[in-house]
Amino acid sequence: MKKKMHMTTKILIWMAAGLVTGSLINTFASETAWVQDYLVLGLFHVLGAMFINLLKMLVVPLVTFSLICGVCGIGDINKLGRVGGKAFALFMLTTGLAITLAIVVSSIFAPGEGFELAQASTSNFTAPVSPPLTQVFIDLVPSNPIAAYAEGNMLQIIFFTILFAVCILMVGETGKPIIDACERLNEVMMKVVNVVMQLAPYGIFALMAKTFSLQGLGMILPMMSYFAVLVFVLILHATGTLMILLKVLGRVSPLTFLKKMRGTQIFAFSTSSSNATIPVTLQAAEKRLGVDNSTASFIVPFGATINMDGTAIMQGVATVFIANVYGIDLGLSGYLTVIGMSVLASIGTAGVPGVGLIMLAMVFAQVGLPIEGIALIMGVDRLLDMIRTAVNVTGDATITTIVARSENSIDMDVFNNPDAGTIEEVHLADVQQSLKA
Repeated sequence: MKKKMHMTTKILIWMAAGLVTGSLINTFASETAWVQDYLVLGLFHVLGAMFINLLKMLVVPLVTFSLICGVCGIGDINKLGRVGGKAFALFMLTTGLAITLAIVVSSIFAPGEGFELAQASTSNFTAPVSPPLTQVFIDLVPSNPIAAYAEGNMLQIIFFTILFAVCILMVGETGKPIIDACERLNEVMMKVVNVVMQLAPYGIFALMAKTFSLQGLGMILPMMSYFAVLVFVLILHATGTLMILLKVLGRVSPLTFLKKMRGTQIFAFSTSSSNATIPVTLQAAEKRLGVDNSTASFIVPFGATINMDGTAIMQGVATVFIANVYGIDLGLSGYLTVIGMSVLASIGTAGVPGVGLIMLAMVFAQVGLPIEGIALIMGVDRLLDMIRTAVNVTGDATITTIVARSENSIDMDVFNNPDAGTIEEVHLADVQQSLKA
């Protein structure tokens, strides 16, 4: 009997095909009108955008039902606070470690020394305005929950859903039918995720093909020192810092964890969106890693919203790079300021559109670096954002596993089973059979 190809393998093959196709178009057909109009901005754009919309379509209902099930599954409000407190503290810890690692490694390799400003224009960049910290805290509470759901404002959705779920617990027997309904709806949503994932290889091909058709690989060359150092630190953090924490605090095998998270990392890399990857991260945490739904459904959306490891690393490397380009010596106090600002900004700007640039502009302004220097790194930022997202979801799953281990809410038999939670093929014949039954 012919063995079925694993979904991760399919995604890898189609992702590589998209990269090659896009690079070839960028090299040989970047000026060909019909290729750009009908393929790049036509077929690739439409298929990629539809796939991203499919993922975003799942996020709000999946987070809502899963979070209600999670909070009600915990049952104890004190335990809920304890789980949330642990997760928040660990997210802040990993962000602090990420920015520190970025600055230390960047100081050693000194990206940007000898870089000529003529290689990039800085005249067309306008720094985004950061919201006041007071407004950020005010905006945590939705004035209109329906509007929060319609706009996909994750922090407001999480706030309202947790409050709603806690009140379901408080009403006792009256709330049990609601809990039962949410559990059934959550099961259906996980099946919808499974169905959508069958389209993942083709959606990822379109996304990769469009990105590399427009961006190309040649643009990396002038920025190679910045690009190489940032990629190195991102990989070092994901496979080093986070895995040490996982081994020491979570007492599980980092190698097994990385093998099981490979598909999710590839998925996050291709979509460049932590929020769009929430359904896949949730499925991996519960089905592949064995984390209880009550813990995973609470921490994963929370982490996708406030976990800024990848962005923090980008800030650290970008700060050293721009300081070297402009010949500015920040000194130890300047770098300590960058570390503190990055950790605080990761809380204050969570969920704000363009969060990476807002945080970077805030950091530059604080330490006296020219904000227009951000334009230098904008060209390669799209490609680097793909790697940052993969690092962020790895951090989300790492913290979820550590907290679950501390709360004894992880099934180690599932964690140690290499085949647990692999995405099953969905065939039309199976659907028809189910309808007949």
